[in-house]
Amino acid sequence: MNRSIFIPAGALSLALLAGCRHTGPRFDPHATLSRDASELMLDVETTNRVSPEWLRPPTNLFTIGPGDRLEIELFGDTESHATTLVGPDGKLYYHLLPGLDVWGLTLAEAKQRIETELLKFIREGPKVALNLRSAESKRVWLLGRLNAPGVYPMPAPMTLLEALSLARGPASGSGATLAGSSLTISLGGATEDSADLRRSFVLRQGKLLPVDLHRLLREGDMTQNIYLEPDDFVYLPSAAAQNVYVLGAVAQPKAVPFTDQLTLIAAIAGASGTIKDAYLSHVAIVRGPLTQPQIAIVDYKDIVRGKGVNVVLAPHDIVYVPFAPYRIVGRYVELILQTFVRTVGANEGARAISPNSVPVNPNVPIGGL
Repeated sequence: MNRSIFIPAGALSLALLAGCRHTGPRFDPHATLSRDASELMLDVETTNRVSPEWLRPPTNLFTIGPGDRLEIELFGDTESHATTLVGPDGKLYYHLLPGLDVWGLTLAEAKQRIETELLKFIREGPKVALNLRSAESKRVWLLGRLNAPGVYPMPAPMTLLEALSLARGPASGSGATLAGSSLTISLGGATEDSADLRRSFVLRQGKLLPVDLHRLLREGDMTQNIYLEPDDFVYLPSAAAQNVYVLGAVAQPKAVPFTDQLTLIAAIAGASGTIKDAYLSHVAIVRGPLTQPQIAIVDYKDIVRGKGVNVVLAPHDIVYVPFAPYRIVGRYVELILQTFVRTVGANEGARAISPNSVPVNPNVPIGGL
């Protein structure tokens, strides 16, 4: 993802320095002077776009996996009809077959393998009817402020809009409703329980896709209606959530509840402070839509020493304390956003499986950026 940004000469010189190894400064309760972080924000030009390939239906055929339910019957023998589940080992058990490995096979390939194996027990060449009853091995995660969030089977190619239709669309008040595969746009104001489409995201194999759900659902921009892949993670956060995310080289990376006039020092203190080897001169504050972020980079070390002015944050800000200095600001922003969506995705996914799951922080090292 290529991005460009104006970097002051002083910041550029800092970017070329190696990180110092030290413990993080302590919270200074006397550092009361502050300025709004919006005064420091710089736009980041985003050139990363939706790949044209994502807008075309996949051509690869469905392959069988554990959890899939198959319907099998021998032609001419109605008593042979059975519905069987592919086991965790990828094998199915049917008729005289002791356990046939079908993991990764297409339906046609599995049918041929079943007929071949049955020849060992049936002299006349057996003909098998094989149908897919339910596809549990291919799933898509649809979580957050949706009317019916959950993990849904994906037996056939599915677009983002079709997937959101399965979850009955964004929660009421988000400005968009879905019925079946059709989209109805409403430009009314969002309510406090609505989905925050500007901070919604699609995660694929641990990476953020540059898909803008606001453009798709509020503006009807079909260039954002990509085809999903199995295990894609779609998340729509609540617009009512008033948190600041503090990530990176802090003792307890977490979402810190937003309060009026929350400062950078207070937010990092809420995450139990910085850890040893944190590079405090390049602490970043990222703000705005995930597809059009702004960034401010401040010297946190100077702030806590009283040489710099504390910074007032806003709801939804992402504060990132790096382990090493950045060299390319566009890659720095990309790393921060990737860390953010991985953290949210891991925790929301774990919570969907077990409400009592322990929060995790899948940090990404910043060395070489």
